[in-house]
Amino acid sequence: MTGREGKRMTTTKELCERLDALEKKARIAEDYVAIANLQAAYGYYVDKGLWDKAADLFASDGTLEIAGRGVYVGQDRVRQYLHQLPEYGDGTIFNHMQLQPVIHIDSEAGTAKGRWRTLMMVGFLNKEGRWGEATYENAYVREGEKWRIASLHGIINFYCEYDEGWHRGGVPLLRSTAGIAPDLPQSFEYEAHPKAVIAPFHYDEV
Repeated sequence: MTGREGKRMTTTKELCERLDALEKKARIAEDYVAIANLQAAYGYYVDKGLWDKAADLFASDGTLEIAGRGVYVGQDRVRQYLHQLPEYGDGTIFNHMQLQPVIHIDSEAGTAKGRWRTLMMVGFLNKEGRWGEATYENAYVREGEKWRIASLHGIINFYCEYDEGWHRGGVPLLRSTAGIAPDLPQSFEYEAHPKAVIAPFHYDEV
């Protein structure tokens, strides 16, 4: 083998390694966009009370836990829970913005975790209007070729009357949902503002 042939083989190996690395980065980038779209879609469906569409975003064994009301296990139970929430219609606002994502993906395993912030505006004409803000610590799983929510955990940071503001305190968390009991107790005990709460992080560094 001449020196030139040896050099050509080494170059080919390096190119293959670089190609593999680029393919992995491209897959992670594609997965990141898919997961971001998935979570944003959830927020848009909640905005309009499209509970079936929101439930369809969950994995078959996915879980939902919101505001310390316990854990609902499985897509069917998530759907049942969501259908206990008020219907969307005239005079109703359910704005549910999904912001500030920190996402970590294991593309080969088909799993991911993400931290989000949601800003909420909830109101019913001539009845009530409230601001809310929560941290989501979620997990995701690839089912077939699509990403789905494996677990959605919303930790409420504050919830208050719109005209009084958070400087006057907040509305105590509702610990149950009428008509449907959870499958499991809440992950940890907490109360929202004015009590201080820090949602557990799925990461130590980025």
